[in-house]
Amino acid sequence: MKIGVIGAGIVGVSSALALAERGHDVTILERSEVAAGASRGNAGAFAFADVIPLATPGIMRRAPKWLFDPDGPLSIPPAYLPKIVPWLLSFWRASLPDRYRAAMAAQAAMMAHSQAALERLVAGHALEGLLRREGQLQLYEGERDFRSSLGSWEARRDAGVRFEFLEGAAAIAEIQPGLAPRFTHAGFTPDWINVVDPVVWTRRLANIFEARGGRIERCDIGAIGPSEGGVRLVASGQERSFDRVVLSAGAFSGRLLRPLGIRLPLETERGYNTTLPAGRFDLRTQVTFGGHGFVITRIGDGIRVGGGVELGGLDLPPRMARADALLRKAATFLPGLDTSGGAQWMGFRPSMADSLPVIDAAPGHPALVLAFGHGHLGLTQSAGTAELVADLVERKPSAIDIAPYRASRFSSVSA
Repeated sequence: MKIGVIGAGIVGVSSALALAERGHDVTILERSEVAAGASRGNAGAFAFADVIPLATPGIMRRAPKWLFDPDGPLSIPPAYLPKIVPWLLSFWRASLPDRYRAAMAAQAAMMAHSQAALERLVAGHALEGLLRREGQLQLYEGERDFRSSLGSWEARRDAGVRFEFLEGAAAIAEIQPGLAPRFTHAGFTPDWINVVDPVVWTRRLANIFEARGGRIERCDIGAIGPSEGGVRLVASGQERSFDRVVLSAGAFSGRLLRPLGIRLPLETERGYNTTLPAGRFDLRTQVTFGGHGFVITRIGDGIRVGGGVELGGLDLPPRMARADALLRKAATFLPGLDTSGGAQWMGFRPSMADSLPVIDAAPGHPALVLAFGHGHLGLTQSAGTAELVADLVERKPSAIDIAPYRASRFSSVSA
């Protein structure tokens, strides 16, 4: 089949590679370059332990104290609040206990599938040299903070995640020295995996894709519509026809779907970070400060300090003071950290209200396959998503039940 893939982020590139390896004629259509968006500035983690949806029961009672702290872990710029109300309603519904439990089960299934798919990808293309299998530390400030997290750790245990608890600065320092003594407890996930650099990873997959006969073309997608037996695109003013099209344009996917009458609760988490050059700190594992909403991880020879959730859409100007605030906190939490010489970044994470991606044929348009909305987990779930996308394109049964990821799970979907 002749297949077009819209978007050269990690999900699009992975899906294109999976399809090319099944013998299809595949073209990636990208307005910028490979790994230009969220696939460039993420933390580089395969976070298979992160099975807990953002919309947890009771979160709407806790959220107000975060939302209007501009430097807090979760914020909404006041100018954007009226636009995000429908998404917040979907988010609230996703936090109801029954829906939360269903979402967590679906997330755990997706994580298990994606972890196995990653290992198949790594073994099939000799990619082990691009991985760091160094684990991850989740840090807590005091007994009370740690005790409040135990429910989430039990959920991870139920999902098959291995971990161990550490108590006291000495125990924590055996894995990661140099942390402030305020962090008295930690959970360590030894099977956590990072890539050396998410850009290097995505570009390597793109190179393999091209070596398999795939093509990457730079163009703007102006419109998507049906054609006889397939999909018609307007790409940089020219009409193109494909037997199937995969839409994996991340946070921009919603805009391309609206002319088709398809509206999904896709929102933009604006993520901020600063990448410091080599030699700024002896970081030995990814460290996560969950109560503060950010992580510190190795990227190449440097260190990336980033995270937080700013629900601010695609059009508001970036507020780089958020990156500054994270860096100031990092210097407090890692007293030996040298914060000089960093490069700042802001990117758009595509997030659904229930923290699950959309992986489905578009309602009313069976030749258009949707693959977006992974939030913080695009890299994590990319290999698994690619296998599911290839099955959808070929209309074959999938390795896992994709019902939880269908677009039709949202009552507002229309076509």
